[in-house]
Amino acid sequence: MGQSEGLAENVAAALCYVLGLVTGILFLILTPYNKNALIRFHAFQSIFLNVVCIVASIVLNMIFVILHLWELTPLISLGILCAFLYMVIMAYQGKTIVLPVIGPVAQQQARN
Repeated sequence: MGQSEGLAENVAAALCYVLGLVTGILFLILTPYNKNALIRFHAFQSIFLNVVCIVASIVLNMIFVILHLWELTPLISLGILCAFLYMVIMAYQGKTIVLPVIGPVAQQQARN
């Protein structure tokens, strides 16, 4: 594939998840990726997943601190890392995983 053609679809889809908000937004801005419905879906899902993970991390960390279980807080980061690695691998393999709640919203946004 030549330089002018850009990244392969599966590579671009996987990269959407690598830096969450940053790469998700980048692929929504950069041409020709912002015209590809599949890449747009993965970009939106990555952004939404990142926001959900940030909110969930804050809430769970607060709960763990209140319950004096602060030694469990690294498990939150590990779980988030595993979720994003799973999404990167699945997208790279060409599989489209539609996550509950945020997946259908991402699909709708990708069509607009």
